[in-house]
Amino acid sequence: MKILFDINHPAHIHFFKNPAKKLLKKNCEVFFTSRDKDVTTSLLDQLGFEHTILSSQGSRGVGSLVLELFKRNYKLYDFVKKIRPNAMAAIGGTFIAHVGKITKTPSLVFYDTENAKLQNLITYPFASYVITPNCYNSWLPKGNIRYNGYHELSYLHPNYFRPNIDIAIKNGIKKNKKNIFIRLVSWKANHDIGEIGWDYEILEKMMEKYNDNYNIIISSEEKLPSDLNDYRYNGVVSEMHHVLAYSDLVIGESATVSSEAAVLGVPSIYAATTGRGYTDEQENKYRLVKNINNISWDLIKNNMDEILKMDINYFKRQREQLLNDTIDVAQFVADIIVEKAS
Repeated sequence: MKILFDINHPAHIHFFKNPAKKLLKKNCEVFFTSRDKDVTTSLLDQLGFEHTILSSQGSRGVGSLVLELFKRNYKLYDFVKKIRPNAMAAIGGTFIAHVGKITKTPSLVFYDTENAKLQNLITYPFASYVITPNCYNSWLPKGNIRYNGYHELSYLHPNYFRPNIDIAIKNGIKKNKKNIFIRLVSWKANHDIGEIGWDYEILEKMMEKYNDNYNIIISSEEKLPSDLNDYRYNGVVSEMHHVLAYSDLVIGESATVSSEAAVLGVPSIYAATTGRGYTDEQENKYRLVKNINNISWDLIKNNMDEILKMDINYFKRQREQLLNDTIDVAQFVADIIVEKAS
């Protein structure tokens, strides 16, 4: 059995790496196609997955995304005709849905982002299967498949990930200070159309208030101002989750990183103008995420101060409840791929 994973973002690698390993143990042949975005290709290389690059991230805007859509679809079509997989899987899944429809190859689209309205409109009707968490809160086609969990549990569930303090320290964590991890994004994805991120003033005020008493690490998809370069995360890309696990607070514009922190039992603040069903649930049900949609420094500061005063063990207990309520997502993904490819 041949399975193709189409990878377009670093988080997609993490989501599929454990299912891919499970499929390899079942003697399946596994193929990866990739997109040159942020650290996607270097992360695949670090994890030892051979891959074929089909496209690269262009500039911000609809035109660049449309151009990439046609180019990547064409290259993916050629690749699929060459290897003839039994099934294809992807997060978001626009490319595999289109190519799968043409080549009659089953396409399994995993997704959790409701506000990617344009992408979902041109993807879901063509996909063989659309698979979402139960907390997904938007339109889905008939016959969709739901599961009780989050994407991030596919790689951060304790069955697959154990935080290591030595690795965390090697990559920037300080034992003698509280640690704040900041994640900034590029806002170039299709679900980011029309959105903008933090302005520099917020980051500047954050550094002024917290820099003296906290160890601050900034992970950014964009170039940072020169005065903040010393705070950039320069650790091993594939080891960043150890840093998240030993942080006292994670804050930023990335819903994925906020959810990663939550499933690790670390409080996070997701400060962006668009929300997600999964971060809403992680706030309302477990109090592990604080969603801030009105981005203002006063609101961000007040929530940071409140969380930093709390006992970190409270969040560890909340994580245990989350784990009790959810499934082994990696096993579910591997099982559903085999089922639909057969």
